[in-house]
Amino acid sequence: MKKVARAILGALLLAPIVGFAAQPILTVVEIVEIKATPADVWAKVGKFDGLINWCPPFAKSDIVAGKDGMIGAKRSLTIKDGPTFQENLLAFDPVAMTYSYDIDEPSPLPIMAYFSSMAAKPNASGGTTVVWQGSFKRRNSADNPPEGESDAGVTGFITGAYKACLGNLKTISEK
Repeated sequence: MKKVARAILGALLLAPIVGFAAQPILTVVEIVEIKATPADVWAKVGKFDGLINWCPPFAKSDIVAGKDGMIGAKRSLTIKDGPTFQENLLAFDPVAMTYSYDIDEPSPLPIMAYFSSMAAKPNASGGTTVVWQGSFKRRNSADNPPEGESDAGVTGFITGAYKACLGNLKTISEK
């Protein structure tokens, strides 16, 4: 009887974990070509706490631990008319003009296990190609979550943010 009770308890405890593990890893990749030098573009995107300078959906971006450009730095981001969450700088290479980061859990966003990278590279026309990519899972593990919390909903949320930010980066960089 004890073995059966332990098996049932174990299954109940693992059910939420298995549900999240069974979810696919979702990926968003957005690329923009900018008619500006990589150094000029990197001067904008390379500041970990500078997101509000080129990314309109955000109202606030502050380093709350560590130093900007140093692995281990933590930034606090506030979405306009939305929640605040924190991200951690995992890798930073100013020579290659790339960095990666993740979101602290738990996050108020409808995603989890978020990992992202940003890169600014020279392109063939003398400008810059910026690649912003992220991978994540939806937070809601239900089989039929509300639309905004579905795979398509959370992918659309991240895609919309990336496009808005990169579009504005292009506009301000090409002035």
